[in-house]
Amino acid sequence: MTALVLLEVENGAVRQASRSAVAAASAFGSVDVLVLGNGAEAAAQLPGVTRVLHADALSDALAEPAAALLAEIASGYTHIVGAATAIGKNILPRLAGLLDVQPIPDVIAINDAETFVRPIYAGNALATVRSSDNIKVITIRGANFDPVASEGGKATVEAIALNAASNVTATELLSVNLSTSERPELESARVVISGGKGLKDAENFKLLEPIADKLGAAIGASRAAVDSGFAPNEMQVGQTGKIVAPELYIAVGLSGAIQHLAGMKDSRVIVAINLDPEAPIFRVADYGLTADLFTVLPELKAAL
Repeated sequence: MTALVLLEVENGAVRQASRSAVAAASAFGSVDVLVLGNGAEAAAQLPGVTRVLHADALSDALAEPAAALLAEIASGYTHIVGAATAIGKNILPRLAGLLDVQPIPDVIAINDAETFVRPIYAGNALATVRSSDNIKVITIRGANFDPVASEGGKATVEAIALNAASNVTATELLSVNLSTSERPELESARVVISGGKGLKDAENFKLLEPIADKLGAAIGASRAAVDSGFAPNEMQVGQTGKIVAPELYIAVGLSGAIQHLAGMKDSRVIVAINLDPEAPIFRVADYGLTADLFTVLPELKAAL
């Protein structure tokens, strides 16, 4: 069996979520990867990758042409795998529709080549599913698979051209607005500190920044904090945001709504700071501090 992984490359490096997808795909046998745009050289260095397919013309990673291209080359593979990121969730379900197969999203464990485990009901239950499709189209949660190293491999690179079917022109990329930060990427950070609506406004949300800098942490936010304008969308942790599983997760002024817990409850150690002792976050926390965050945060900053 051979699996094909849809790879995401950012600033010349393969994203950790994609390296986790390569690790997951290795359970099916040999692994090829598809790179859209730049990054074929970085992909070729991934251990365990046999061949890099390079579609330089699809650097925009638009869903329609990318899915069409994947559909053209899918017949040579038993599994097509991607990370459960915005790009993976955009392209692979469309591919599954083109192939007339059932997509299997958010896989957290692989039992065998046909059997997978994925969360349902906002992570409150785990479903074991078996697919009889000839080609399995799956997305995996990067936090549940240890990523392969970023170098050490020697894969061959093969350029692939688009034919008429994948040369879709119905959509075009108008612009990309990227946020810049020197902090670690949220999905791959060793430590994450997240704020909720208890921080009250965007100015108070900045109280997390000096602590994050001391800990080398990424900053996250609850959906309520994002909806209230305290933090940008890319910081949202939860079922409708990013899934994280760091070594240390610090929840500040965050009640612990079910959709948020679905995105972080696999963290190794969870610390909760909340004035409400009945807040749901305390049910999953390893350490809880019932206190006023506006008192605790300055003390924590001074202690660090």
